[in-house]
Amino acid sequence: MAADTSQKVLFEQDGVFIHSNSNDDCIEQDLLISGSIRVVDKDGEFLVEYRPLEDSVDPSNMLCAGKDSSSVMEWGQSAEERPHQGLETQHSYETEWDMVNAVSFKKKTFSNGDGALNHSQERYRWAFTFSVTDLRTITVKVDSWSSLFFKLKDTSISLPLLYFHQGGASEFLDSLRRCAMLSESPEDESCLLVSTVNKTLSQSFENLLDDNNFGLVHKLKKDPYVTTLGGFSKVTNYLYDAFRGAEEQQRPPEETADLLGEVIPGLEINHQEEPGFEVITRVDLGVRPDVQRGEPLSPEQWGGHQDPEGRVVNVPHLKQVIFKGGLCHVLRKEVWKFLLGYFPWDSTLEERKAVTRDKTDEYFRMKLQWKSVSEEQERRNSKLRDNRSLIEKDVNRTDRTNRFYEGIDNPGLVLLHDILMTYCMYDFDLGYVQGMSDLLSPLLFVMENEVDAFWCFVSFMDQMHQNFEEQMQGMKTQLVQLSSLLRLLDLNFWNYLESQDSGFLYFCFRWLLIRFKRELSFPDVLRLWEVMWTGLPCQNLHLLVCCSILDSEKQKIMEENYGFNEILKHVNELSMKLDIEEILRKAEAICLQIKGCKDLPHSVSDIMGFNTYEDAAEAPRSEGTEPVKRSHSPSPSPSHRGLAFSNGHGHLRESSQNGCKVSFVS
Repeated sequence: MAADTSQKVLFEQDGVFIHSNSNDDCIEQDLLISGSIRVVDKDGEFLVEYRPLEDSVDPSNMLCAGKDSSSVMEWGQSAEERPHQGLETQHSYETEWDMVNAVSFKKKTFSNGDGALNHSQERYRWAFTFSVTDLRTITVKVDSWSSLFFKLKDTSISLPLLYFHQGGASEFLDSLRRCAMLSESPEDESCLLVSTVNKTLSQSFENLLDDNNFGLVHKLKKDPYVTTLGGFSKVTNYLYDAFRGAEEQQRPPEETADLLGEVIPGLEINHQEEPGFEVITRVDLGVRPDVQRGEPLSPEQWGGHQDPEGRVVNVPHLKQVIFKGGLCHVLRKEVWKFLLGYFPWDSTLEERKAVTRDKTDEYFRMKLQWKSVSEEQERRNSKLRDNRSLIEKDVNRTDRTNRFYEGIDNPGLVLLHDILMTYCMYDFDLGYVQGMSDLLSPLLFVMENEVDAFWCFVSFMDQMHQNFEEQMQGMKTQLVQLSSLLRLLDLNFWNYLESQDSGFLYFCFRWLLIRFKRELSFPDVLRLWEVMWTGLPCQNLHLLVCCSILDSEKQKIMEENYGFNEILKHVNELSMKLDIEEILRKAEAICLQIKGCKDLPHSVSDIMGFNTYEDAAEAPRSEGTEPVKRSHSPSPSPSHRGLAFSNGHGHLRESSQNGCKVSFVS
């Protein structure tokens, strides 16, 4: 099949005007050029296009509603004068409100064909197209209308000022932020500096999720956009190389972190030293215990944990069995609904049937909302168009090697698409962000039911929500927490990573973002997720899974003296080569080792949730692994005492992360 070279429209807005020869006091008649602006993706190149409409607007020909508008005149007639209408064609009372903003236009007439030709030439004189990579600045002004002025890198080209009479300027800028970085000029707050050095690295999460089988360095140089689809480690690798000078002089780690933080908002690391830290002596973690994994929960065991009315009994023991061995696949469809909170543990069978009926009705009401949107309505709803475009793109490449999703016109893909579109109706603020299809795919595979999969996905997204929010606060917090755990477990290894400019642990980004979905085989993903959903043996088990993997790889990394690029490449190549049972065994052992420490820093106890469990004296939460709900920030409290570890050399170092003062004796 030939490659599709058609343009993809990412944003479109009508009612964008050029005021030729305009000034602030008045607009001369016949000088208003009406048109539409678009942002399009053409073979990977992002273009901004402005096209005048077929008939430019003459202010003298603008007619207010009711002057000669047929719809308004019809409502002005008496009941006897109006023609009879069937019920299906009658207007609702909202029509009267709609007509308040009705405006009609009279077309300009010309005395001869030459006039029409000249008019057409005049219109197309105002059309322009430019690549986002050629854009230097955007000046934003808000008066009667929002207006934008584009300044290109080629100063010999001058573009007209665009007025957004019908709104949409903010949405236009948001669409540009998907393919470029817009930052406020320090000299002029109304001026946005446009940077595309990273090409489209900031375009949602698409950069983090696709794999490729070509040479990393060669592909990065040839096409950094495509290559970054291999994972965030490759994004970091590309950026790191791009930020090094021609003479291979590396920037300081602090400066590299700042630049990376521009690409991914909210990931800045504070490197400024602060006074007032508390020095803590070296923490002795003791011997790491040896733990064993168990067998999956059997159907017989599951049946033994239900009373005659269907209530699940002895839930703590049941969760312990699931944590130790997972579930037999035949049980996942039923048990996952409890683990994710779709069904309460103490609900009866009849109560669960009632929940299913109610949730089914609610789901299809939301599904009908986007199903009933007409093409004309969607043309005026840029967010819905963007969500649909991203979903269609992601669905067509999600787990296509899995039999449940393989082939053309696969019904599983249709369900995947419909559930994600319906989620946009459930969470309007978040909508769809690339990467969410990876979280839904295993749920739909297990449930084999559209409604059940949707509500399980809703519960999972309640835990994962901060990973996909624009400021990515959840990702920032998790990376800081993971760094704290690594320092505690092996300060020498963490120091080595820092010496190779890898102390920010950005190579773990994809692991955390979609919970190892791209690192493990499909069956292993199912096993890992159900184990994490038990909430055992602590909060944030996924961070200990990261520690477990790195603990197994640290010797090779240090013995081979891997540098920045080698570490990224090595971690990326671990995908599909990991033993989930060994990882979980070591993660549990690390948890027990940390929990057994007598002088455990308070902040680490908070990360692991030990204080919560002990103070509340209640069973671990069943609905996931996040330390807090997304309604409040998961950042460690600034009041927590700092962490300090000694390797015996007596050199004191201090850092501050996320508001927590941390001092190290190295």
